Amino acid sequence: MCCKITDIEEYTQFFQQFLQKRGLRQTTQRKHIAEIFFKESGHLSVEDLYIIVRESDPSVGQATVYRTIKLLCEAGLAWEVRFYDGIARYEHVGNSHHDHLICEICGQNIEVVDPAIEVLQEALMARHGFTPTRHRLYLYGICPKCQAEKRISPVIPEKV
Repeated sequence: MCCKITDIEEYTQFFQQFLQKRGLRQTTQRKHIAEIFFKESGHLSVEDLYIIVRESDPSVGQATVYRTIKLLCEAGLAWEVRFYDGIARYEHVGNSHHDHLICEICGQNIEVVDPAIEVLQEALMARHGFTPTRHRLYLYGICPKCQAEKRISPVIPEKV
């Protein structure tokens, strides 16, 4: 994405410009889906978003939600995240930057921010001549609760 966007109106304007550049229309349904997505925080699957959208507009189809999410990703306004269960989830760029700790047993997902890790990542990029644009960091392990319960096998194996 070319610039830092700070509110939902700016997101939707940027999305509309993206669609125009691609020769696509900003339909009422696309706009509605995008606005709802930008209001949500956390990680939403297409199914999660579809359920939320249908509460306010039952005429929206699941395929429309799926296509809109893909367009938001192409616009750089959203990105896909995958955890232990293989389900594609999406979060928008307005969510503050964070990394993830994921329990391989129960699937618990903790969002973490560590300035020291950020400094190391930036130094690594610079050392190799890269200009940072974005990154994802997923650390997998076993959470304290699963360790205490001595659970040792994942509920759903990680798909590679």
